[in-house]
Amino acid sequence: MARTDSTGSTWRYRWARRQNERRLRLFRSAEGGWRRRDDELRRLRTLAEQCQGSTTAGDGLPLELAPDEVVLRVVPAAQLVEMRHNAVLPAPDLTVGAPTGRLRRRLPDGVRITDAGMAVITNRRLVLLGGRGRRDWAYGRMTGLAHDPHASVTLIQVLDRRRTSGVLLRPDVAAEFRFVLTLAFADAIEQRHAVIDQLDELIAEHARLRPSRPGIATPGQARLSTLIPGGRRTAVVAAALAVMVPVALANSGPSDPTSTETAVAATGVPAATGTSTTPRATASASAPRATATGSAPAPRDTGSAKTSPKPERRCGAPKNPMGYDFCGGKRVREPAREVCEHFDCVPGFWEGRGYLVQCENGKVSLAGGSPRACGLHGGVRRTVTT
Repeated sequence: MARTDSTGSTWRYRWARRQNERRLRLFRSAEGGWRRRDDELRRLRTLAEQCQGSTTAGDGLPLELAPDEVVLRVVPAAQLVEMRHNAVLPAPDLTVGAPTGRLRRRLPDGVRITDAGMAVITNRRLVLLGGRGRRDWAYGRMTGLAHDPHASVTLIQVLDRRRTSGVLLRPDVAAEFRFVLTLAFADAIEQRHAVIDQLDELIAEHARLRPSRPGIATPGQARLSTLIPGGRRTAVVAAALAVMVPVALANSGPSDPTSTETAVAATGVPAATGTSTTPRATASASAPRATATGSAPAPRDTGSAKTSPKPERRCGAPKNPMGYDFCGGKRVREPAREVCEHFDCVPGFWEGRGYLVQCENGKVSLAGGSPRACGLHGGVRRTVTT
């Protein structure tokens, strides 16, 4: 027997069951993503402490190590790449922990493969042992370092080489290779503790973003609008149409009586009516109507020459009353309070202390200008402007 409430209806219970199932499904999906990110950060934290390297790891390699040099990682199946044109890369830093998303084994524009071999990371340099020779990148002479966010390519600039070069790796090993390379560079400048401290901050910040279990929907919370296909939005649209249609009909009104007179004056033939037309009436009707000054009457404005409204300029941004877009202009440092009603804001949006930016996953953040902006959402994609 179906359960009913005090009014004898069963749809409220069905609504509550569907709502609870949907809320639980969304919560489990969000919690699963949170756990995967938490496990990855903790794994990197352990690796940062335990990856100390050894001299025996380089045994059997055609590579002579310095007295204080140790091997941190050996990566097979690496390819040497070079840029066709000179470019200025950002300076090397110790930023870690930002999710890169899914990397692809492809070459960015302007990059070509010149050799293939094995990549060796030591605490003093990165070495590629290729079929055509050896390529070294010493950390002490490194001036630029860039990891492609979409391809498994790392590009490096050093003082003793004009052309920018780097390595192309398999996508499944590229993320860990980049982290170990950051640890090696930190060892070269004696700043590994800064990497560990940064990971501790990321773990603590991620713990605050853990999804909370949703509340339970009860039959008493159901609304009658849920019975309408489309819900509340359909009801609002129907109400708006119910108001607009009578107004539009009232504004259209009956046909203008002067239009008949204009037609008679233009053709000289009286309009067909139920009464006879006397010659005198015909003559007066056929005579052109004059104004008080004797000039011809001005043509009527039919409204056919109205211009279409100018399209709103947003460059891919969602429609919003604040006028925010992605077209370039003034940065938004103090967004309107209703910004999250039109844009998909990141958790803790109002804790940001920068300008408005869009992340790679489509969410917006108020931490623009910070190296950690969109750190948990794929990095910064573009700036929101007005």
